[in-house]
Amino acid sequence: MALHVMDEANHCLGCKVPRCQQGCPIHTNIPEVIRLLKANKLDEAGRMLFENNPLTTVCSLVCNHENQCEGHCVRGIKGAPVHFSVIENYISSTYASQMTQGPAPSNGKKAAIIGSGPAGLTIAVILARYGYDVTIFESHDKIGGVLRYGIPEFRLPKSVLDDFEYRHLRLKGIKVRPNTDVGKALKIEDLFRDGYKAIFIGTGVWKPKAMGIPGESLGHVNYAIDYLVDPDVYDLGDNLVVIGAGNSAMDVARTALRKGVRHVSVFCRRYQTAASVREVDYAKADGVEFYYGMRPSRITDDGVYYKKVEMDEEGNITSTSEEQFFPCSSVIIAISQGAQNRIVSTTTGLEMSSHGLLATDEHGHTTREGIFASGDVVLGARTVVEAVKYSKQVAEEMDEYLTKRREK
Repeated sequence: MALHVMDEANHCLGCKVPRCQQGCPIHTNIPEVIRLLKANKLDEAGRMLFENNPLTTVCSLVCNHENQCEGHCVRGIKGAPVHFSVIENYISSTYASQMTQGPAPSNGKKAAIIGSGPAGLTIAVILARYGYDVTIFESHDKIGGVLRYGIPEFRLPKSVLDDFEYRHLRLKGIKVRPNTDVGKALKIEDLFRDGYKAIFIGTGVWKPKAMGIPGESLGHVNYAIDYLVDPDVYDLGDNLVVIGAGNSAMDVARTALRKGVRHVSVFCRRYQTAASVREVDYAKADGVEFYYGMRPSRITDDGVYYKKVEMDEEGNITSTSEEQFFPCSSVIIAISQGAQNRIVSTTTGLEMSSHGLLATDEHGHTTREGIFASGDVVLGARTVVEAVKYSKQVAEEMDEYLTKRREK
């Protein structure tokens, strides 16, 4: 493993204008990280990675590298790019195992984080660095949000999140209240009452989007976001149809095969997938079959009825077939997710956007003073690194807001 990492590091040209860094949504200083590694300064490289991205270990495994850092590498123009994902994972996982620093000196102010997905974890770590007393309220039994309950083990081992909880949360003095769903017994007003001066909402998108076709309520039909939380409780039979073509659909398809389903078919409405090329390639290698231009019209106990459509280059439908039948034992719908509205419905002053997400300005301020938000609950389902990018900005806004309150 280490030799391979050094081979990749030595492959880097150290470009004066690093296209790889420009391609990274959070502008990781890739050339400098590689330079430090080659100079046997792994701790400095690791510190640089974590200071820029608290979720660097996670991102090294789940980022869409072929479209970001590696996709912009100048080496990739005529050959193979430098695989920074391998380098980042090696540095971050090695450095993380040695992190023992305790909490920063307290500034006497408390901040609440609702939701421990990518956005919430990023905000929590950054605020803790500034000395805030941070408490995370998580509705599940463990931290991670979509990282733990929406990404399969074979893509993101749960041990990575368990280590994060110890190294970044407990050692930093960040408190975690598991199995606590704010909006039920506890309300936003209770948090303000108990001395939290700012509240961040990063509850993600856990509400499946329905197709609205007949048969969607049948017993063998499920939604992707529900299935991925705990695949072991589902009996899908031998033949599964997955409706949808994003990364969640790929996760469902590949997980189902690992849980005993013999044949998995993915229905794509268009003639291309929304999932990354790498994830589609992995799914095909696992044996998943893809069917393009498939528009489901209804679901029955025995399968899915659909219409085959043809499209032109602009994506306009040019022809539609008669209704046809595709037999299967179960169906999982993976077309999209939206935000739950429990917190909004129990909190005065909070508003939703026209897309059913939490409304904020460009700095993460919601329509209620002292409450901030970012991540999927604001932007819709996005990548982990995008959640980190926007949450870093929101964390700075929260610090500025809390600093002004201290000065009053």
